[in-house]
Amino acid sequence: MRLLNRSAGRLSRHRRGPIAGLVVLLMGLLMTGGLYAAFAPAQADSTQSQEELVREGRELFIVGCAFCHGQNGEGVLTQGGDQYGPALTDVGAAAVDFQVGTGRMPMAAPGAQAPRKEVVYTDDEIAALSAYVASLGTGPSVPDAELYDPDTLSEAEYDEYVTRGGQIFLANCTACHNFEGSGGAMPRGGVAPKIRGVDPKYIYEAMLTGPQSMDTFSDGNIPPEDKKAVIAYLDTLDEQPSYGGLTLGSLGPVSEGLIAWLIGIGGLVGFAIWIAAHTTRTSRTKDGADA
Repeated sequence: MRLLNRSAGRLSRHRRGPIAGLVVLLMGLLMTGGLYAAFAPAQADSTQSQEELVREGRELFIVGCAFCHGQNGEGVLTQGGDQYGPALTDVGAAAVDFQVGTGRMPMAAPGAQAPRKEVVYTDDEIAALSAYVASLGTGPSVPDAELYDPDTLSEAEYDEYVTRGGQIFLANCTACHNFEGSGGAMPRGGVAPKIRGVDPKYIYEAMLTGPQSMDTFSDGNIPPEDKKAVIAYLDTLDEQPSYGGLTLGSLGPVSEGLIAWLIGIGGLVGFAIWIAAHTTRTSRTKDGADA
């Protein structure tokens, strides 16, 4: 017992000595340094890659976008004071991803509306441009797939989302995009594009950013769940058969009225002319007049 007490006493004295404190301090520093070395490089690499992405996006922006939108995205005005290219300081990455990802930008020349055309940039270049424009100010970011992809829903959720999405679409979207999403003419040379068969991400971004003459439906106006419901409803439109026969482009009374005038009434007028040309004409002279 005395031996044990002496050994414990010696260890206790060593613990309270200055060398023991230095050893504990060194061990703490080594552990802290090891943890920092394990996690800090990943954060540094992430920051560095984001900076490189922004730098690459700026180079692309200067070449393809600065002529209309300014060297720093501040916008360009004409001599008459009209907007040649709008400012991009607060549009966010989602607006760039939509405009460039659908080929609407860059435009060949300013116009009433940017039509959808072949995409010029690659996916990596679009990501770089989006990152650069996002660095200029605030604005919505590119959404995650869980926010817009209806394939992430279960079967029961999908049916519920489709029902709710149809009600939202009929209340907010049919005035411009038609009840079947086929689009239609707009004032001042604009056109509401067809939104059936469009990538769900671009539909979500269009609602979020309000491109061209479209209204902006922020998350405060239409929550993300309701945006996803609208996309789920649009996803079902291509699967629905046309019970009325020929849809005439599903453009409603415009195309139906045109067909009625050109084919319906036009055909009746042509038929009347044909009847008049082929009826037997009676002579006005009497039989006794020749005598």
